[in-house]
Amino acid sequence: MGLDALLSAVVELVGGGSFLYLLAGVLLGLCFGVIPGLGGTTALALLIPVTYGMSSLDAMYLAGGVMGATSFGGSITAILLNTPGTAPNAATTFDGYPLAKQGKAGMAIGASAAASALGGLIGLFTLLLFIPVAKEVVLKFGPAEFFLLTVLGLAAIAVSVRGKLLRGLIAGGLGLIFAFVGSDAITGDIRFTGGIDYLWDGIPLVPTLTGMFAIAQMIELALKGGSVAGDEAPDAKTMKISGVGTGVLSVFKNWPTLLRGSLIGTIIGAIPGLGGTVAAFLAYSSTVQTDKDPDSFGKGNIKGVIAPEAANNAKDGGSLIPTVAFGIPGSAETALFLAILVLHGMNPGPAILLYNEREVYGLIVALTASAVGASLIGLLIARWLVLITRIDVGIVVPVVVAISLTGVYVLEGRMADVLLTVGMGILGYLMIRFDYPRLTLIIALVLGETAERSFHQVMLISDGQALAFMLNRPVSVILIVATVITFLLPSLRRLRQKRALVK
Repeated sequence: MGLDALLSAVVELVGGGSFLYLLAGVLLGLCFGVIPGLGGTTALALLIPVTYGMSSLDAMYLAGGVMGATSFGGSITAILLNTPGTAPNAATTFDGYPLAKQGKAGMAIGASAAASALGGLIGLFTLLLFIPVAKEVVLKFGPAEFFLLTVLGLAAIAVSVRGKLLRGLIAGGLGLIFAFVGSDAITGDIRFTGGIDYLWDGIPLVPTLTGMFAIAQMIELALKGGSVAGDEAPDAKTMKISGVGTGVLSVFKNWPTLLRGSLIGTIIGAIPGLGGTVAAFLAYSSTVQTDKDPDSFGKGNIKGVIAPEAANNAKDGGSLIPTVAFGIPGSAETALFLAILVLHGMNPGPAILLYNEREVYGLIVALTASAVGASLIGLLIARWLVLITRIDVGIVVPVVVAISLTGVYVLEGRMADVLLTVGMGILGYLMIRFDYPRLTLIIALVLGETAERSFHQVMLISDGQALAFMLNRPVSVILIVATVITFLLPSLRRLRQKRALVK
C-alpha cells in the first residue's frame, strides 16, 4: 500500500502539472531562506491561504518545495555574508565564512549544496522505513495513550528550550487557553468567547499561524530598519564563486561526517520542539570533538560546513516522524504543514497516516525532489540570490504584510480573521522581544482539542477513575514515566554540571 502511494505521487509529479508547484516552492524557499529573519515558517504561513484552491497533493508539492529549499538558501548568506538566512545556518558561519574570506566561497557553497541534498535524502529514507512501523503502533493507541502523548509532546517542547522551562510552560499554557475557546469538543457548550460569535468555533489556526510567524517577523524587521544585510551584501558582478566542484567532491571524501550529521539531524528532528538549530549545532560540535585536528575548526575547515548542513536538511525527514505518526508537529514548519492539511479537510493526529497516505507520500516525494533541486538551482543562481538581502525592509515588510492579510481575508471572507492575524502578530512580536517560544504556544493550540477530547473519553470509559485506568495500561505507564523524566531533565542536567565543576 505504501509503495503504491509513493509511486502514484511520483507519477503525478512527473506526468502532470504538479512539477510547476514544486518548482515554485523551491524558488520561493530559496528566496525566503536567503533573507535573514524570514525562513520557511514565514514562507509557509504566506502559502496557507494560497493552497486553498489547490488539490491536496499539489499543496503538498508546494509546501514540500519550500521546506526542502529554505535551509540551503540560508547557507548561502551564512557563507558569503556571515549572516545566517535561518537560525540553523548559524553553525555554518563558523567555517563557511572563513572559507569565503580565503577565496573559497564556491567550495563552501558546493559542499553545502551536496551535504544539504544528501542529508535530506538520508532523513527521508529513514522516514520511509519508519512509516510502516508507525502505522502498526498508531493502531494500538487508545484515548488514554493519545492524551498522555499530547502531554508528553508539550512537556518535551517546553523542556527543549534550555534555560527557559518556565517560559516554555507559560507559552504552552497560553496555547491551551486559546485551544479551549469555543464549543466543547464533547458537550458542545460554548465557553471563553466573551460573547463574540466569531469565537464559537474556536480560534482559527490559519490566522493565528500567519500572525505569529509572518506578521510578527515583519514587525521585528520594520523596527530594525535598513536593508536585511546592511552594507555587507556584495555586488553580483564583483563576487567570485569558483571551486564548486571541489566542494561537492569534499562531501564524498568526508562521508563519515555526512553520515554523522544526517543521523544527528534525523534523531533531533524526530524530537518535537528541538528542531534544526539544535541539530546543526550538535552535529557541528560532535564533528569538532571527534576530529583529529579540532583546532582547524573556525578557521575554514570544510567539515564544519558539511556536518551542520547535512543535519539541517535531515531534520526535515525526522520532524515528519512525530507529525505523520501522532499528529505532533516536530518543528514550526511541520506545524504550518499541519495547518495546510487542516485547510484541506484533514485533521491532525493518527488519521493523517491512516487515511491520508497519498498526501503524506506526496510530501515525501516533494521533499526528496526539492532537497536535490534546491541545491542544483541554488548553485546556478547563488550570486543573484544574495542581492535579495540588499532590498530595504521598507519594501519587504509592506509586501509581505499585504500578501499575508489579503490571503487570510480571501480564505473565508471575514474581516475578523484579519483582525485576529494582526493581534496574533503583535503577540508573536512580544514573544520574540521577551524570548518566549512561539512554537510551544502553536503546538499547544494544535494539540489542545485532541488532548481535551481524549481526556473526556478516558473519563467516560473509566467512570471518573482516569489515573487508575491509565496505570492498568502498559503503554500509558510508559508515557507517564517518559513525561516525568522529561520534566526532570533540566534538574538532572544542572546537577550533572555542578558535579562536573566540583571535580
